[in-house]
Amino acid sequence: MAIMRFDETQHGWAGDCKALDPALQLPPLNAARLPTIPRSPPLGRCGEEDVMGFTSAYACLSLRKIVVAAWLLLIVSPPAFAIEVNMTMESAKAALAEGRASMEQASDVESVATVMKALEQRYRVGANPEEDPCGPHAILRTRRYWLEYFGRREAAESKRLNRPIRMPENKIQEILNMPYLEVEVRLCGDEEFFAEGAEIALQQGSNIIRPVDVGPAERGRKNPGPAPSYRSRFTARFAYADFDPQGKSILAVFFPDGKLINIEADFSKIP
Repeated sequence: MAIMRFDETQHGWAGDCKALDPALQLPPLNAARLPTIPRSPPLGRCGEEDVMGFTSAYACLSLRKIVVAAWLLLIVSPPAFAIEVNMTMESAKAALAEGRASMEQASDVESVATVMKALEQRYRVGANPEEDPCGPHAILRTRRYWLEYFGRREAAESKRLNRPIRMPENKIQEILNMPYLEVEVRLCGDEEFFAEGAEIALQQGSNIIRPVDVGPAERGRKNPGPAPSYRSRFTARFAYADFDPQGKSILAVFFPDGKLINIEADFSKIP
């Protein structure tokens, strides 16, 4: 698998952007060298797990949380968008800067979690896991999503190395050239392997768009509580050229037993 990472020995970015995966591609930060950014529970592909992979625990200051919350009102309440398929280098650098700024505002475990949850809302469609933990939803990993993600990594690495770290333009261009929208579907079922063999299609009006590929579903993880309930996720990729980036859509998830789950998605509201 192609991996994009910051190579400390070469003082630069290595790898390519053909197969980005926050759970696999970035080396863990050294918490001892980065005391101001504690680590939180890893993200479970669904955003419910922090894409930065922080883990640790620090007391939160009320004032700091207020500052972070106020700042988020400014950056996480954008006007209506549309999935950007023709981003310029200028807008890409602005997205990286936005990602850096979000992480620079977070310096304890609670504020990091607040930032991650708030930013993920911009790319989530379907149920709100804060209100309905088992409601089906999906994360749309657009080009802007990846740029903001790597912007947060820039901020984290800059603090760790105590010097500015920036992605070079040729690596930014690789992200801008990515031909696929990655969709991560998260849902619950009654048994451990309920999502095995699941398929997905994107419906826009009378058009049915098939994915370029679909990854295997993750083995279900037990949800808290006495009732048998498991959560799983899987990823599919759709070619940008195949769908309307501004259209109202439905992600239709099909199961081998004939069950169907629909997740509504308004692409005009996704950056």
